[in-house]
Amino acid sequence: MSKRFENKVVVVTGAAQGIGEAYAKALGAEGASVVVADLNVESGERVAQEIESAGGTALFVRTDVASHESAAAMVEAAVAAYGGIDGLVNNAAIYGDMAFDLLISVDWDYYKKFMSVNMDGALVMTRAVYPEIRKRGGGSIVNQSSTAAYLYSGFYGLAKVGVNGLTHQLAHELGGLQIRVNAIAPGPTDTAATRTQAGDAAKDLVKGLALKRMGQPEDMVGACLFLLSDESSWVTGQIIAVDGGQTFRA
Repeated sequence: MSKRFENKVVVVTGAAQGIGEAYAKALGAEGASVVVADLNVESGERVAQEIESAGGTALFVRTDVASHESAAAMVEAAVAAYGGIDGLVNNAAIYGDMAFDLLISVDWDYYKKFMSVNMDGALVMTRAVYPEIRKRGGGSIVNQSSTAAYLYSGFYGLAKVGVNGLTHQLAHELGGLQIRVNAIAPGPTDTAATRTQAGDAAKDLVKGLALKRMGQPEDMVGACLFLLSDESSWVTGQIIAVDGGQTFRA
């Protein structure tokens, strides 16, 4: 049986844990050469090694998505290892250890650092990667949004509103290069980061879902692989909620 991503190279940021790890491992199982891009060296190397142990191909590159220099170095390493790049998943975010505060009172330096990763990071990485995707004749970029964009959630939600806007704008800027840009908006998902942030309140979130359970990282994988693959060849500029029915729009 042929694999959907045979001979494809896909970069996944924030792939050292949580949903990003699930994306990276699923891509590896589907034949992609996966670039595990993360700041966490120990966990990132573990994920790359586990992909390889399962018969896949992977490379860990320490990457700060808020840094143009770091993003460029990651691209250089990926191209040196695999010859090019076909896809990018902008999953990295400050989340598990995120501070709680209001927009009107959050420390300004913290706010700027937070947005530099959670919103601007997707643009920094896209700017670094898209010339290589262009060389391959096109490809796909998937941004990680959140249903927080549609709910009150302070600067975290604001960053995800920004990610949605980036998705729309970049879809138009890159469409002429045959590069598609979409986003996934997960609902409440059972990761270590969510358990840290939500604690017991996570149970209350489930009550408002049409499907009465927390999402699992693996629940996001199908949408991500679909958006990266040729199966979604005429889909761009879309934000797909994978949220157990938490949000709905007529």
